[in-house]
Amino acid sequence: MREAYQEVWENCLKIIKDNVNYQSYKTWFSPIKSIKLDNNVLTIQVPSQFFYEWLEEHYITLLKKTIKHELGPSGRLEYSIIMENSNDPRAPYTIKVPTSNRSVLNNPSVSMPIDLNKGSSKEIPNPFVIPGLRKIQVHSQLNESYSFENFIEGDCNRLARSAGYAVATNPGKTAFNPIFIYSPNGLGKTHLAHAIGIQVKNNFPEKTVLYVTAEQFIQQFVDSVKNQNQNDFVHFYQMIDVLLIDDIQFLSGKEKTQDVFFHIFNHLHQNGNQLVITSDKAPVEIKGIEPRLLSRFKWGLAADLQVPDLETRIAILNKRLYKDGIEMPQDVIEYLAYSITTNVRELEGALISLMAQSSLNKKAITIELARQMIDKFVKNTSKEISIDFIQKIVCDFFNIHVDHLNSKTRKREIVQARQLAMFFSKKHTKSSLATIGLHCGNKDHATVLHACRTVNNLIETDKQFRNYVEEIEKKIKL
Repeated sequence: MREAYQEVWENCLKIIKDNVNYQSYKTWFSPIKSIKLDNNVLTIQVPSQFFYEWLEEHYITLLKKTIKHELGPSGRLEYSIIMENSNDPRAPYTIKVPTSNRSVLNNPSVSMPIDLNKGSSKEIPNPFVIPGLRKIQVHSQLNESYSFENFIEGDCNRLARSAGYAVATNPGKTAFNPIFIYSPNGLGKTHLAHAIGIQVKNNFPEKTVLYVTAEQFIQQFVDSVKNQNQNDFVHFYQMIDVLLIDDIQFLSGKEKTQDVFFHIFNHLHQNGNQLVITSDKAPVEIKGIEPRLLSRFKWGLAADLQVPDLETRIAILNKRLYKDGIEMPQDVIEYLAYSITTNVRELEGALISLMAQSSLNKKAITIELARQMIDKFVKNTSKEISIDFIQKIVCDFFNIHVDHLNSKTRKREIVQARQLAMFFSKKHTKSSLATIGLHCGNKDHATVLHACRTVNNLIETDKQFRNYVEEIEKKIKL
């Protein structure tokens, strides 16, 4: 036997079905469940917060009229919203429909999404096709060289890479939707976005994958306004299974473009399609983006890419050389990795410049040629001196391995090298004493202070030791 609340809602759905098209009904009303009728207040359960917002923006008038038709002038509606991305076992909370005379948002371009599987009465123009040229299928715009295979994993990017691979394996079905990848320029967020798209295409050839920069998206929207085909523009993007949008921060201040992307985002997310978004800032740091859009960026996972450590930088260079079939002395590779520490793009650029210098001038690739090239390559920037770099210089000078420096051995030559590494790290870096100690054999800050005092004393009393310090100082400042 049907409950009263079920019967009332079924009657409401019959009226609604006659007033909206089939696809809108299937998308926005079929998932709704009625759960309670109390004192002429019908409570319906909706799948998410933005589902509720969409109904409020587009169907509030229809819903109010339908409820009053079934329950009389005093009839009202309440929503029970399922909390998203939460392990909270409590029942969904309830939000009441506002009693203000809010009007429906008149935006036909997003209220009638097109289902590709059902076909359409007219062909939707592809915004990536130049007018007058032959129509082509949606091209993913993916760079095949930016694959997961070519993406070097390290502590700096492990979370983002793992989440990206999970998304590519099961797009739209994980908790990482959207996946928001952010970092300063040159650390691999564009590479990772392409890698996700390529892996999705490999795993699911039938899916429509599209990579687009925010600047392309903005220009296409401007063109659609000029050509009066905004509906087609929105419908095109609503058909994408996996949308990868790069540098979303460029939407800042562009209110109309943000509005249309907001509705595209809602449609794709509601239909289980995957969104991958990149930015040079974390969501909370982006200025000029509407709060409702920023809140959606936080629904899934926000993962940052950090500056790669020394081992990762060396692995990046070795991977590039292996891919190009080029051999290079290991000390040169290490010198490049030590010299350029903040940007993977600059690191690879320096490698290419070095190979070009060697080829054009017919010179062997040596540490001296690398030094000359690096001086020109980073002459306008202050080269960062790191603890890793200082340890490498000290260990090379005394011909010992870095691992020995970080071991617990008390051999005199190792202890002396360790103390020098601590001394120069305090002098040339902004690292705290505790950080220096952690990198130099997991020592405490008191040990670092003792090492610095010991080195200063030896400089004043031991001429040979003073010469060591001066030579190492020159190598550090090269």
